Amino acid sequence: MEAQNTLAFRDNFPVTEGHTLVAPKRHVAGIFDLTESEQAELWIEVAKVRALLKKQYSPDGFNIGVNDGAVAGQTIAHAHIHVIPRRKGDVEDPRGGVRWIISSKAKYW
Repeated sequence: MEAQNTLAFRDNFPVTEGHTLVAPKRHVAGIFDLTESEQAELWIEVAKVRALLKKQYSPDGFNIGVNDGAVAGQTIAHAHIHVIPRRKGDVEDPRGGVRWIISSKAKYW
């Protein structure tokens, strides 16, 4: 998918089938380096990608995320948002979601 200022493309190392990245065409390291209008367009495209993936793959949910900086796990120094389709049973217990980035803090229940 392509919009005026964004591109959406499949992740080269997908976490799940359909894992897609949405990125601005303008090179910036992080999404917060974009203007407000560029950020708005980026999130509009994330919503469109999510809708397309929902129709194409019928997932049960999504993880939508940003790794903001190397310490947060960002390995490509170009802003992008992950849209990851999730399916019931793809992990034993999905509770905690993104909290698993620091596994010792994931189980808060």
